[in-house]
Amino acid sequence: MNDVYLKYFPTLSQDQQSKFKDLKRICLDWNDKINVISRKDTEAFEIRHVLHSLAIAKFIQFEPGSSVLDFGTGGGFPGLPLAIMFPETRFTLVDSIAKKIKVVSEIKNELDLKNVSCLTGRVEDLVEKFDFVTCRAVGRLAKIYPWVKHSLKKKNRHRIDNGYIFLKGGDLEEELSEIKIPHKRIFISTYFEEDFFETKEIVYLPQHLKS
Repeated sequence: MNDVYLKYFPTLSQDQQSKFKDLKRICLDWNDKINVISRKDTEAFEIRHVLHSLAIAKFIQFEPGSSVLDFGTGGGFPGLPLAIMFPETRFTLVDSIAKKIKVVSEIKNELDLKNVSCLTGRVEDLVEKFDFVTCRAVGRLAKIYPWVKHSLKKKNRHRIDNGYIFLKGGDLEEELSEIKIPHKRIFISTYFEEDFFETKEIVYLPQHLKS
């Protein structure tokens, strides 16, 4: 189903198209052995996992040489699709559950993604700084933001400030009121027309607006 990727990213190289195709095969094969992705979502893998992750690629083009932390990566999302999309950007995928990182590391190796590092541990224990931090469906922002609020580099190299890019869904009014931090909301339905994205958003917290 590479057509759905080419529909929104028509300049994908043959290598990227091949890697996206292999990503599904390898992920689902591993998921049969060690369940890291919801079984009910596997039939819509391209939409609910890969394309959802690639909404971030519509929001920002990561510069070559930049670094991105994907924490609570689970089965490798959004980190793995973004690493395919931006081969010259370095991605560090972190999860506290060792079996998930084992799977993600194997997938990364099978795809030969040399720009990906996989770590088991608590994100708040990381010393390294990054240009951006991404996360999908880990928890409420008021809970997870303190874990990563010291994870960003101070120097900006992109058209937008270094910051936190969260993939969220559902009614976010109450959750966003809890964090009391200036932020920007982007409805993913402005990028993708599939029904799945009607309730999906990107929440971006720029570094310079941190409280």
